[in-house]
Amino acid sequence: MKKALIGRKIGMTQFIHEDGTMTPVTVCELGPCVVVQKKNVEKDGYAALKLGFTEVKEQRLTKAILTDLKKKGIKPLRVFGEIGVFDDSLDVGSEITCSIFAENTTVDVTGISKGKGFAGVVKRYHFGGGRETHGSTFHRAPGSIGACAFPSEVWRGQRMPGRMGYRTVTVKNLKIVKVFADNNIVLISGAIPGRKNTLITVYER
Repeated sequence: MKKALIGRKIGMTQFIHEDGTMTPVTVCELGPCVVVQKKNVEKDGYAALKLGFTEVKEQRLTKAILTDLKKKGIKPLRVFGEIGVFDDSLDVGSEITCSIFAENTTVDVTGISKGKGFAGVVKRYHFGGGRETHGSTFHRAPGSIGACAFPSEVWRGQRMPGRMGYRTVTVKNLKIVKVFADNNIVLISGAIPGRKNTLITVYER
């Protein structure tokens, strides 16, 4: 199983290499994450690690979650997510940091894209629209959405106005440019989904 870690997007900047070349990078805070639960095939039907990320005050958690964390001797955490078991030595209470990733490693990053509200077909799907000439009553409308007599319905998946963005998106084949293990900061080449402080999951390819 490939290595993975939960973190958050901080922002974008540039990284200048020793030879003077420049790479646009996204600054990410990865970990430290704590193993909250270790699932196995016999009991849960599949193997996975449940990770906790971001410390929080006790009053911010439900009583059930807080009791479970205290029973395991884990500090209050707010964000939880599952990844594959990439290291059998990891157990409940183990801490995982960004040092598991090496520089120049190829990764996939999953996050929630920026929400852009309700949008029409021109903005959402890049429809050409109608003429912009004076007197035209067809500018940015979607036009016909189906036939009349047959099949007398709108096909499933028809591109129409609706909410744009705010979906789970995975960007593949990005490269880890630099790892600052002391500060839990990782620089990843290119852009990743979401706005600042968006929660992300980084998977090694």
